[in-house]
Amino acid sequence: MPRIALQMVMRATPERCFDLSRDVSVHLSSTGKGKERAVGGVTEGLLELGNEVTFEASRLGLRWRMTSRIAEFDRPRRFVDEMRKGPFKRWRHEHLFEPLPEGTLMIDNVDYAPLFWPLSWPVDRLFVRWYMRRMMIQRNAYIRALAERA
Repeated sequence: MPRIALQMVMRATPERCFDLSRDVSVHLSSTGKGKERAVGGVTEGLLELGNEVTFEASRLGLRWRMTSRIAEFDRPRRFVDEMRKGPFKRWRHEHLFEPLPEGTLMIDNVDYAPLFWPLSWPVDRLFVRWYMRRMMIQRNAYIRALAERA
């Protein structure tokens, strides 16, 4: 199965990083104005265990929807969102927040499978993984900028 793993150090507490990472409004702002909307479930504020949110986005000229549910939740250390419905066969995103002397190590582990996996592995290898990784790095940089503001 394909996997995306990212790490970023933030000069902020694990609680602040955790809460920013589960804030629907922060997620929407990180994608750029108008590129994504929350259209179902919890559409603003902080996501909690069992909450679902449906995002609608336009990517590469295609419109898609993805509904995710917070399946595991241990504030401020970890939460997991899993796709319930959307453009992947499978999507599981584990968010980890490890305290450091200088702040927090934020870790993202995503296990996923594109539709039609394993037949779609060349498209995933050449494009999907790169694109999703780039979007996550951009989102994390946005979270870091907010978290490190006094």
